[in-house]
Amino acid sequence: MDIESLLSDWDGETVVTRYDRPTSAWVFIAIHSTRLGPAGGGTRMKPYPDLEGALRDALSLAAAMTYKFAVPGIPRGGKAVIHIPADLDPQSRPALLRRYGSLVRQLGGLFYTGPDVGTSSEDMDVIAETGAPYVFGRTVAAGGAGDSGPITALGVFAGLQVVCEFLYGDPSLEGRRVLIQGVGHVGGTLVGYLRAAGAEVSFNDINDAAIQHFRDDLGLQFVPSDSVYETDCDIFAPCALGGVLNPNTIPRLKCRAVAGGANNQLSSPEDGERLRARGILYAPDYVINVGGAMAIPGMEVLGWSRAQAEKEVVESVRKALRRLFEVATAEGIATEAAARRIAEEHLRSGI
Repeated sequence: MDIESLLSDWDGETVVTRYDRPTSAWVFIAIHSTRLGPAGGGTRMKPYPDLEGALRDALSLAAAMTYKFAVPGIPRGGKAVIHIPADLDPQSRPALLRRYGSLVRQLGGLFYTGPDVGTSSEDMDVIAETGAPYVFGRTVAAGGAGDSGPITALGVFAGLQVVCEFLYGDPSLEGRRVLIQGVGHVGGTLVGYLRAAGAEVSFNDINDAAIQHFRDDLGLQFVPSDSVYETDCDIFAPCALGGVLNPNTIPRLKCRAVAGGANNQLSSPEDGERLRARGILYAPDYVINVGGAMAIPGMEVLGWSRAQAEKEVVESVRKALRRLFEVATAEGIATEAAARRIAEEHLRSGI
């Protein structure tokens, strides 16, 4: 599919495109829906195989953000992707971020952004130099709420408790076997919550330093990438990049549930039905990983304390998952379909 087809087939509202000539980077700000309010989403910054892949990621992530915010009724929905050259000079990065911040500011509040894959709170400090007040997730020293990973992980942990409650009649994770794919900001923090709850945690990652820390220092079982989908576990928790649940991997899964922090875990909406047909409970990613997207603006704009933000995230995730599990069970539909139905109801009604 070419770029023209991607854009013509997309059901969103606007794509802002900018070519950064000094670095040869491309910027895509995909605004999927402003029906509930201005768009908002993280800025993903990485090299892609090609321009089409970068745009496709921006479009799909923006749509997921609409649903992520619509389920709990948060007025946001968008995403930004910066497709950088693989050989980008690190010294040119700050200037690129400042030019990107100027673009965000030019949009005048149509789009708010924060950290995502490839960007950090420190990057948000730089972007905010030219993009404020439309930048979330800055460092604490710069007046922001800091890294969104830990509070996203807390929401995922609360979601795992609801999964256990639904499957086993008890929210306890003690003795449950959880395989985490990706132990970065979210997955790595989730490890701590799970170990404290008595779960049996194993993990997969491709980063040598992460493998050494979690396997050698903490003593967790490391699962090689070629064995992840065939490994027996109670819950498989994808916390890396998206598209890992697809017609190739779903038949190989040996778990009771899939619930993790990665965005866009399904390669297509039909994969939700494939999981249901296999009897695997799926916690839709945009429901269970809403923590950072909810808490960071709450703390920086609404004045929530960290404790209040954590409480809001836990209650929101638990409420949303319980409702969509009930709808999916009562109507015999995939949990993905139930989540989208709830989100679309909120979008139509303006909640």
